[in-house]
Amino acid sequence: MANPAFSNSPAFSAKAAQRLAARENAAPAVPTPGQLQEHFSLPEATPDQMERMTYQDTIFKTLAGFAVLLVGAAIGWIFPALAIVGAIAGFVLALVNIFKKKPSPALILAYAGFEGLLVGGVSYFFSSFSDGIVPMALFGTLGVVGVTLALFASGKVRVSARATKIFLVAIIGYAAFSLINVVLMLTGVTSSFGGLRGIEIIPGVPLGIPLGILVVLLAAYSLVMDFDQVKRGVETGQPRIYGWTAAFGIIVTVVWLYLEILRLLSYFLPRN
Repeated sequence: MANPAFSNSPAFSAKAAQRLAARENAAPAVPTPGQLQEHFSLPEATPDQMERMTYQDTIFKTLAGFAVLLVGAAIGWIFPALAIVGAIAGFVLALVNIFKKKPSPALILAYAGFEGLLVGGVSYFFSSFSDGIVPMALFGTLGVVGVTLALFASGKVRVSARATKIFLVAIIGYAAFSLINVVLMLTGVTSSFGGLRGIEIIPGVPLGIPLGILVVLLAAYSLVMDFDQVKRGVETGQPRIYGWTAAFGIIVTVVWLYLEILRLLSYFLPRN
């Protein structure tokens, strides 16, 4: 799995799927006529009554996380300096939530709030250079999420082992590139906008454009993987609390997608 938000949760592990398959393949015990009559006379229990994950409940938790994130983003927009606080606290809380076996709604919502401070501050920074870039990035993000969800729900896009391997190789390479780029920018080796991203691979086309398109595609596939994990959690009947893990994972991916679209648009829009 690519999204670390799911990788350490027992609810979304391969073992959970294996246990489900074992239950389905196990030879059922033969009930007596009396047991059958008693069973059919009982009302059918819903997933909510059994405290199991449902799509509706997971959507509600995800929307709650994004609501907190938007509040944090509004504060970060008004006080852009808080973006540094949001970046540090968000990173720490992300690690805590990733390695915590049982999800904590309070910690996940706290992560969303601090991540909102980062998003708001970064958005304010980009808006000072290009007018209208934030609404375009926002609608672009919503468009990518909507199209990806529609394709996944229709069955036209699915997670595959081969595509996931390619994704993992690409994401490791991008992480290494980003780390080197930050070091070069901090040490003053490169002073162009975006560091190595600003280098023109052909006249008028900086490296940041094809790289940004590639990363947006990677983020979209990461969303597909997130949706697949939610589907697995619901189908394997995981406890309802793990809906918060799913919400956390989706928030991580969508924030990454938004920031990449924001950076990509900065190469196309005129600067103030």
